[in-house]
Amino acid sequence: MISRDEILKPIWYAFTALDVDRNGKVSKSQLKVLSYNLCTILRIPHNTSALEEHFKDDDEGPVSTQGYMPYLNMCILNKIQANFDFNELNKMCWTLSAPKHISGKHLLISGAEAFKVWCIFNYLSEDKYPLQIVIEELEYFLRKLLAAMGCSWNEDRFEDYKMQLSAKKKHLNAWELIELIGMGHFTKGINPQTLSMGINEVYQELVMDVIKQGYMMKKGHKRKNWTERWFELHLNYMSYYVSEDLLEQKGCISLDRNCCVESLPDKDGKKNLFIIKCVEKSFEISASDKKTKQEWIQAIQDCIVRIRQGLSSPHRESRQKRRELRNRLKAEKEAMENRMRQLQLANESKQAQLEAMTKKLQEASVRGDLVEQRRLQTQIELLDQYRRDLEQEKMARMQMEEQVVEKDNEVEQYWQRMQELEEMYRQLKKALDDERQAKEDEEALSKLQARLLQEEASKRLELEQIHLQQQEILTQSQKEKQELERERAEKERALQAAQEQLEILRRQREGAQEEYKVVTKKLERATNKTKTWNVNFLKYHLSETCPTRMTNWGPAAFTETELDEMERIWQENKNRSHDGQ
Repeated sequence: MISRDEILKPIWYAFTALDVDRNGKVSKSQLKVLSYNLCTILRIPHNTSALEEHFKDDDEGPVSTQGYMPYLNMCILNKIQANFDFNELNKMCWTLSAPKHISGKHLLISGAEAFKVWCIFNYLSEDKYPLQIVIEELEYFLRKLLAAMGCSWNEDRFEDYKMQLSAKKKHLNAWELIELIGMGHFTKGINPQTLSMGINEVYQELVMDVIKQGYMMKKGHKRKNWTERWFELHLNYMSYYVSEDLLEQKGCISLDRNCCVESLPDKDGKKNLFIIKCVEKSFEISASDKKTKQEWIQAIQDCIVRIRQGLSSPHRESRQKRRELRNRLKAEKEAMENRMRQLQLANESKQAQLEAMTKKLQEASVRGDLVEQRRLQTQIELLDQYRRDLEQEKMARMQMEEQVVEKDNEVEQYWQRMQELEEMYRQLKKALDDERQAKEDEEALSKLQARLLQEEASKRLELEQIHLQQQEILTQSQKEKQELERERAEKERALQAAQEQLEILRRQREGAQEEYKVVTKKLERATNKTKTWNVNFLKYHLSETCPTRMTNWGPAAFTETELDEMERIWQENKNRSHDGQ
């Protein structure tokens, strides 16, 4: 039975043809005529009062499609039976809509052929309004049309047309398809009669559900004579006519799950025989040749199998699969687009975070520059202060003879300086402790690195042993193959775990090396710091302690040689104390 979606398509054309102002509204009088014609063609008892009752609150003015659809579904489509002629419905709706769209156009096809193209469009179009045909279904139709005419498919021409169509839009309506075929865009140089036969063949297959057709000889049931008939095979029946014009039908063979088709041997001077066995009677038929006979047997058998499996005709099933594929691809495309949008949003968020981090880094750099400038300024001030102190101290030494009376004050200053020296000594000792701790950390890291290297070597040895075990297992007999496969899988998992452990150890070793580098840098900084303290201490000791030693004749004086000797002795004592620690 024809689905409701396919019935609604031609009705939609009829309704839009009555919608003169194209605002989705049709007058009630026109709807009455349309409803009466639909009931007549669909063989439904027409209730004139039902439409008035449905629109009793809208007596003035036109009614909308939203108002007519409930009436159409409830009073017409819900009462449809399987015995109506769908072709008559198409012709009625075509008569209403065609004159407004194709009149005045110079087409290479006749009105009957344009009607068939229109029916094919309705069959292949999507179940969305306004009706349109997607590019995949258009390609499917053009391929079948050219194949029916015995012409080759021109892929380049179709690709060019598809690019032109994509530049404007991606779909065609029925009248654009009729113009495309009628203007010979893809059928230039083809005989109009050949084009007409091709359109009719595609129309018979897709719209009329004709799976196979052709002339064959049929044996009569009463006279037992053989008569040539035109046969048309549908999914559920096989009708035969006097000729291919289909004006006079002579009978119909109903196909169901209990039917079967068998080949017969030649007899009574007839060749290429086969029989269709039904529940009530059987039909003997003679084909023109063996190939035709086999094609008919196969086609009929396929129909019976589809009936038993509850399937639809091949081209309807193919159309459904194409639609499901398009819907699946569309869903995947939408999912991909959503994923791309999410990634874009995430990228924008990351970009914003990166810009914020860059701004923070710039601010931190500015703050670091300010801190560095302040530190340099502080150092300059300290140096200036140190120079001033040196000058003052020099002046104090020159005035030492005049300040003998202030010896007590100088002794007090001496003790203060001794305390400062003790503080410097404590700081120096702390620096030495930091250096010793850094060395201990370095030794600990060296031991840790050695242990990691040893573990890595043991893991490598274990991997080699596992590898050797795998080689030994592979040399065993074929009878233990299944057991070997299981053991090999276990060894591979162990090997994978060992490799992961080895990777972890390698990462730990790299981390230990990084820590070793950090500790080395700390040790270098501690060493530099110690050297700085040693130099300061020596300068301070030589410049502050020695000049204050007094004799009965005034400040003691030292030569350059004595000062160098004292510096060497102090350095040796310092090295011995460092080695002892």
